[in-house]
Amino acid sequence: MSFAKHAPPRSDRQKKNFGLHATERRPSCIHGGRVVTGIVSIFLAVIVWIAFGRALSHDFVGYDDHRYVVQNPRVTNGLTLGGVQWAFTHVHASNWHPLTTISHILDCQVYGLQPWGHHLTNILLHAAAAILLFLALRELTGNLWPSVFVAAVFAVHPLRVESVAWVSERKDVLSGVFFVLILWAYARYARGNAPSSFWYITVVVLFALGLMCKPTLVTVPFVLLLLDYWPLGRTKRSSSRARPNMASQEQQRRDTWPRLVVDKLPLFVLSAASCVATLLAQKQALDLSLKPPLEERVGNALISYAVYVGQMIWPARLAVLYPYPEGNLKVPQVVLALLLLLIISTVFFLWRRRYPFLLTGWLWYLGMLVPMIGIIQVGSQVRADRYTYLPQIGLYILVAWGATELFYQWRRSREVLAVTALLILTVLTTRSYLQTSYWRDTETLWKHTIATTSNNYIAHNNLAQTLLQSGRFAEAIAESEEALKVKPDFPAAHNNLGLALVQNQQYANGAPPQNGAVDEAISHYRRALQIKPDFKPARTNLGNALLQKGQVDEAIAQFQKILEMDPHIAEAELCLGNAFLQKRELHEAIAHYQNALEIDPDYAEARFNLGNAFVGEGKYGDAIANYDAAVRIRPDYFEAHHNLGCVLATIGKNDKAVEQFNEALRLNGNSATAHFTLGSLLGRMGRREEAVAHLAEALRLKPDYKDAKQQLRELGVPVP
Repeated sequence: MSFAKHAPPRSDRQKKNFGLHATERRPSCIHGGRVVTGIVSIFLAVIVWIAFGRALSHDFVGYDDHRYVVQNPRVTNGLTLGGVQWAFTHVHASNWHPLTTISHILDCQVYGLQPWGHHLTNILLHAAAAILLFLALRELTGNLWPSVFVAAVFAVHPLRVESVAWVSERKDVLSGVFFVLILWAYARYARGNAPSSFWYITVVVLFALGLMCKPTLVTVPFVLLLLDYWPLGRTKRSSSRARPNMASQEQQRRDTWPRLVVDKLPLFVLSAASCVATLLAQKQALDLSLKPPLEERVGNALISYAVYVGQMIWPARLAVLYPYPEGNLKVPQVVLALLLLLIISTVFFLWRRRYPFLLTGWLWYLGMLVPMIGIIQVGSQVRADRYTYLPQIGLYILVAWGATELFYQWRRSREVLAVTALLILTVLTTRSYLQTSYWRDTETLWKHTIATTSNNYIAHNNLAQTLLQSGRFAEAIAESEEALKVKPDFPAAHNNLGLALVQNQQYANGAPPQNGAVDEAISHYRRALQIKPDFKPARTNLGNALLQKGQVDEAIAQFQKILEMDPHIAEAELCLGNAFLQKRELHEAIAHYQNALEIDPDYAEARFNLGNAFVGEGKYGDAIANYDAAVRIRPDYFEAHHNLGCVLATIGKNDKAVEQFNEALRLNGNSATAHFTLGSLLGRMGRREEAVAHLAEALRLKPDYKDAKQQLRELGVPVP
C-alpha cells in the first residue's frame, strides 16, 4: 500500500491530508469506489483471521469467563425473555452492560458452551470493527491509504489480543463496532450542507447502544469535537466564496466551538447518565479495590500514558495483568513521563495549524484513556492491554497522516511507505499470532504472566487456584507461598494455601486430612480474615475446616456471620445445613438446604444434600426427587447418581438402581465404592458373574476393602 500520489499544489495537498471543509461536498467516486472497498475489507478480514484465528481451538479461561458465561445460568440458558429482562435490570460482575450480556446469551443459544463459538463471535466482531473503522476514516478524511493503514494496525496490533482472545472482553469488540459506526454516521451528519436530523438521531441512538456495551464510550462526545477540528474542519470560517449563500451563512453561524458543544448536548447527557449508572454498578468493585492516595494514582496514570505509547511501538512482554505497585511509586519515572507528555502536547499544539491531525490524534489518545487511566482506581491492576482498544486509534492516526506528510516530497515516497507499512503489519500480525497462543487455557495464561512480569502475586495466586481445581495440590501450595512471599498480607493467597494444604493431604493419603493440616489451614483462614474481615470465601472455608475437626458450633457461628453480612448467599445456607446434618439435627438441616434452594433453585449441591437429609429421615420419595433434580441440573454429578442408585435399591427398584450405578461408573470408573455397591446389588439379583467382576474391581482399586472381600467370599470366590 502507499500513502501519497504525485504532488499536487500545496492548497490541494492540504485538502487531501487535512480533510475537506464541512461545507464542501466530496465526489462520490473518491478513491475507486466499491472494488477498492471490497479488496481492503477482505484484506482486513484475512489479517484478523491470521492474527487471532487460532483462538477457536482455545478453552474458556478461569479469569472472569466462568462468572460472565460458563457458571451464569441466566446466560447459559440461552435466549429467553426472562434472560433479556435480567440483562437490562441487573448488575452483572459489577457492570451494567446489557447488550454485551445479551450477546453472550445469543452465543449460548447458538453454540451452547462450546468455546470455539464464543471465540468466533469475538473475532468476527473485531474484524467488523476494523473494516468499519476504515470506512469511517475514509468518510471523514477522504484519504484512502492512511485510513487503510490505521484500520490494519488497529486490526492486528498485539495489544488487541486481550480484547479478542478473551471471551469476557466481548464488551471491547462489541462497543468497538458501535464506536466506529458512530464515527461513520457523524461524518455523514457533519458533511451535509444542511445537517440531516436522520444522521443526528442515528449518532445518538448508536451512542446509547454503545454505552450499553461498555460505559467507557462516555468520551465519544469529546472525540467528535476533535473530529470537528480535524478532519471535518467545522471550526473554520469559509472564505472561499465571495458571496456565500444562505446555507454557508448558516454554516458559519453554526461552526463555532460553543455551537459545536451545544450540538452534542444530548450526547453529554447520555455520558453523564452512563457515568452515574457505572458508579452505582461498580460500587462493590470500588469498595473492594485498592485505595491509594490521589498523588500516587496520578503518578501511576502519567506512567501508564507513557508506557502505553511504548507498548504501541514495541509490544513485548505483554501480560493479562500488571499488578498495582502499592507504595512503590518511582518519582523519577513520574517526572520523565510528565515531561514526555508535556513536550509532545506542547509540540503538537504549536504545530496545530500546519499539522492539525497531530493534535487530534494525540488528544484522542489522552482523552479516551481517561476513564481507564486509574485516577479512580478499580481493581488491582495498574494498567491493562485491553484499555488501549479504542484510545490508541488516535496514535495510529497521527502516525499515518504524519508519515504521509513527512515523506510526501520524497521521490519514491509511495514505494517507501508501502514497503514500510507491509513490514510493520507483518511484524504486528506475527506477534499477535504468538501472543494469542498464551490464551489457550488458564494455566498457560498465568504461567506466561508470571514469566513476563515481576513480583506478580496476583498471577501466582490465580495460578494456585487453577492448580487447585485440577487437583495438583502440591503445586498449588508452592504458588500460594510464592504469592505470600511478595505480599504477606494477601488474603486470597492465605485462603488458597489453606485449601491446598487440606486437600493435598486428603488426596495424597486417600483419607480425611489429619488435624495438623487442618490446623495449619485454619491459621491461614484466620489470617485472611484478620486482613479482610468481610472475605466470605475464607470464612466459608474456615467454617468447613472447623466442621472437619468436629467443632460444629463454632462452624455454625462462622456461617451465620456470613449470612449476617449478606442473607442471600446460597453457599452459606448449604454449609449451615451440612453443620446441622453433622449434628443429626435433620429438621434444621433440611430448612437450611431449602433456604439455599430458594436463593438458587439450580443449586445442585443443595439438592444432593437435601436428598441425603431426607434419607436420614426415611423419606425416600423426597430423597429420590431431590437426587433426580440434582442430576438434571448437573448430569455429570457422580455422587448424586450413586446415592440415587442406593435409594432405588433400598426401595426395591433394582433395575433403575443398576442404571444409576452404571451411569455413576461411566462418570468415574475408578470409584471402589460404586463398584462395590453395584456388585452387591447384582449379587442379590442373582447376576453372579457381573457381581464378581465389579467386586473384584473394587478390591483391585482398594486392596484393603474388607466388605468387598466378604461379598466375594459369600459368592464363593476365594479371596486371600
